[in-house]
Amino acid sequence: MKATVLSCTLKASPARSNSELLADEVIAGLQSNGVECETVRLVDLNILPGVSSDEGGGDDWPGVREKILASDIIIFASPTWLGKISSVAQLTGNEDGAKNCISELASAAVELGFCVPPLAWTYWNMGPGPGPDYADTDHGKEWSKTTAATCAHNHFHVARALKERPIPPE
Repeated sequence: MKATVLSCTLKASPARSNSELLADEVIAGLQSNGVECETVRLVDLNILPGVSSDEGGGDDWPGVREKILASDIIIFASPTWLGKISSVAQLTGNEDGAKNCISELASAAVELGFCVPPLAWTYWNMGPGPGPDYADTDHGKEWSKTTAATCAHNHFHVARALKERPIPPE
């Protein structure tokens, strides 16, 4: 099985990203089930706004789209900014903001035809304002890691079930 993580961090490579560090927790759980994982940092690419599969003019979206179509599992990793998903996630806070971001991403994924398993997310929160990075603190990490493991478990088993018994077209 293959998983693609769409990193919607606002930070260009090689900057450390809390979103990707947390996604790595989910990746670890998926890899423990033999899932091949790849992270694509979208901010490093030239993704043009629009609604087609290729907006032309050097649009990198077609390559990302190919990775998505070749995957059994898609994971969105996005920071929360003022209670919303990042502007990078929109091209494809706080706890209330994280849950709002989760609901927006899950709703968009379902509308596009994806199957969203139960507890298909995790997040980490230091509260409003500046503070330490995920890698630099133990605050709330145990909950985030436990939730990430459950997230990976649920994604793997739902994807495996759908791979074995796909939903047929109408």
